[in-house]
Amino acid sequence: MHDEKALVSGCAKGERAMQKELYDRFSGQMLAVCIRYCKSREDAEDILQEAFVKVFNNIESFRKESTLGYWIKRIVINTALNYHRKSVYLYPHFDIEDMHDIGDDDVTVSNHNYKDLLKLLQTLPQGCQVIFNLYAIEGYKHKEIAEMLNISEGTSKSQYARAKSLIKEMITETGEVKHG
Repeated sequence: MHDEKALVSGCAKGERAMQKELYDRFSGQMLAVCIRYCKSREDAEDILQEAFVKVFNNIESFRKESTLGYWIKRIVINTALNYHRKSVYLYPHFDIEDMHDIGDDDVTVSNHNYKDLLKLLQTLPQGCQVIFNLYAIEGYKHKEIAEMLNISEGTSKSQYARAKSLIKEMITETGEVKHG
């Protein structure tokens, strides 16, 4: 197993063994990221492949200002966003300040397993799913999300609130995840 510097150098030279090692090292983790943005595993796999093509084509631009894994994750997220950009409908278009019935408390899901939570997230409308992932899981701020998706900050906030509301509806009073 090579260190990041050797991997980057080998991939930049087009060495297939280094590309395979980089892919093997990061593809599982990045597929999990892709799945959070998709309705199907097939779509997630398509995004993953497209993202790694971008990684290999742009590996020379990796500046070591962050970890290689973080750099790859950014490419994966951007590829997922671009993949869905045409089909992401961010509705309803109202400002978060108009929403009085949704509390600011967090959705408690810590007692659910990952597969159940993933299925739950995949049932959200695409716009809600994307923004929930970017905000709650990836840690982006609403201002950053708005810039990434070319939407208003209020739309980002309202979609996040809508996602939280839908998640709450899908979790029964007993704390079990309801599907669909």
